[in-house]
Amino acid sequence: MTRRNESPPPPARKALIKVGYACNNHCLFCHTLDLRDVDGTGPLVLRKIERARDLGHTMVVLSGGEPTTRRELLPWAARAASLGLEVGLVTNGRMLAYRDLVEKLLRLRLRYVYVSLHGGEARVHDALVRARAFDETIAAIGNLAGRGLDLTVNTVVTRQNVASLRAVVDLLLPFDGLTVKFSLVQPKGAADQAFAAVVPDVLDAAAHIHDAIAHGMMRVHQEGHGPRFAHDGVPLCLLPGLEDLYDDLQTHGFASMSEAFEPDFFPVDDADKVQPEACGGCALAGPCPGLYRAYHEACGAGALQPLRGRARSNSFNYSPERILPVDASAPGNRCPLRESPRPYHLGRHLLLDAGDRLIVHHAGTRDFSEREIVEVKRALGQLYLDRSDKPAPDDFARDLAKLAPSPRCDGCPRRQECTGAFVAVEGDAFSRADEEVRAVVSAIATEGGRVIDVGCGDGRYGDLWEPAARDGRLRYLGVEPDEERASALAARWPWATVRACAIEALAEDERAGPLDAVLALRSWNHLADPARALAPLALALRPGGRLVIADNVAFGLVRSHQQIARAERSAARFEHHRNDASQQVLAALASAPLDLERHAPVTPEGANQWLVVLRKR
Repeated sequence: MTRRNESPPPPARKALIKVGYACNNHCLFCHTLDLRDVDGTGPLVLRKIERARDLGHTMVVLSGGEPTTRRELLPWAARAASLGLEVGLVTNGRMLAYRDLVEKLLRLRLRYVYVSLHGGEARVHDALVRARAFDETIAAIGNLAGRGLDLTVNTVVTRQNVASLRAVVDLLLPFDGLTVKFSLVQPKGAADQAFAAVVPDVLDAAAHIHDAIAHGMMRVHQEGHGPRFAHDGVPLCLLPGLEDLYDDLQTHGFASMSEAFEPDFFPVDDADKVQPEACGGCALAGPCPGLYRAYHEACGAGALQPLRGRARSNSFNYSPERILPVDASAPGNRCPLRESPRPYHLGRHLLLDAGDRLIVHHAGTRDFSEREIVEVKRALGQLYLDRSDKPAPDDFARDLAKLAPSPRCDGCPRRQECTGAFVAVEGDAFSRADEEVRAVVSAIATEGGRVIDVGCGDGRYGDLWEPAARDGRLRYLGVEPDEERASALAARWPWATVRACAIEALAEDERAGPLDAVLALRSWNHLADPARALAPLALALRPGGRLVIADNVAFGLVRSHQQIARAERSAARFEHHRNDASQQVLAALASAPLDLERHAPVTPEGANQWLVVLRKR
């Protein structure tokens, strides 16, 4: 299932247009330091505004540098408004201290403002921006607050202000209807050149950000009003209890962006951040930004504190956004993306081929990182059309239709750089995958002996186990941590022994060897530490005994808004701790005295289930 913050889609699909890099501040950490003499021309910005409308965006957000210093600001906003687009600004706020400019922009559909304020008092802010700017920025916040805007006040956290973040909170507490955000400085441009002087230790920064937000939330609770709070740039494992306050371009609804020197838009991504090896298996890996790449290269990953044992989703939704008509009469049935596929994300976008039109879908999930989404879509090919009216599909063969690349894309020279079009295909990949597991279970049941089935609660394969158990060839022990499911299964299978406990809590005498087979069928990813949990059972196998593991990788579901809303209203629980593929299982068990007998990995042509059979040496 999917997380509850995944749908409905953001109210605005924003396009970020950097109009140039000149600025009336001179920030100590400016990440566009080397580009300050580069400006986009007025006509180019106008073309990008029109292009944003054509791409289905509902808002253009002008950024820089400092967009409010451009004399074309009001004409740009007027053109956007004339196209039915809302307008946003990323700004230091100084020009917005002029109330008449704010009023003009509001009449031109200004709806979003992201203001920079780097200290709770003038000496701190002005020292960081190297200008006498504090009073003007505060005046701008006063002009903007309470006007019905989506307003964020962002503080870039550096060595110079890290110890005084509470002062920012106290200064902004009287304002309702805005978000106070703390963003770890990005080691780029000036901050990279002066890394040691500007970039704080991530642990120290996390501690002060946590303290400032906790202080602010307590004050808001006491006073009954005040701002909201957010953060960016800090690994989530270092901000316990504040994970849901993570905030970046994508959570703000930005889908595309364009630098001043670029002719077109590109999808918003997180390429400047990295999740190092230490993040493997962390329950927060999906939504977490990780570390800035430059910070990791300079300081390593020693500060990270990966979180284990917390459940996460095993699927994500693609929801419909817009329709691209296809002119079937055009030469070669020309694809509308062939000339410019760049604004569409390789993973997060998906185009459903409906013949005379392409339906653009987008995955806004924060449960999965962009790397994971791209892997599910492009490497593993695990995409499905949800055909059911259920909150969550439970009969995959009936409820889901597998999606495959559309024949429309065959031979396209830009296929590898394009999000691609997909069509539903006939066939039942799930039943074929299950037949492989049934064949292994049948062989083990026929051989008989002592068998432990880890996570047996769904009660599959009883028709294979029962004959061997009733004639005495098989001693079957099922282990199921859910007491209700264990009790129900024990009633259905009187010939079996079923224990209602976690595998780690199974009595010593019941898991003592020799065992003929151990099975973990669709339970590996449900265990907090599966390699550690199964290691004693693997050692208890007799020579030649088998360890059989089957489970599922994550998958993407193409759904309507109604299907997504129904799913999120359901009471379904998160039960997966990870979404490991078979290769990760083999790596986790590499040191065990087991030889690989059979390996059926997930492939784009098959279902999302994999199978590993290991034999004791």
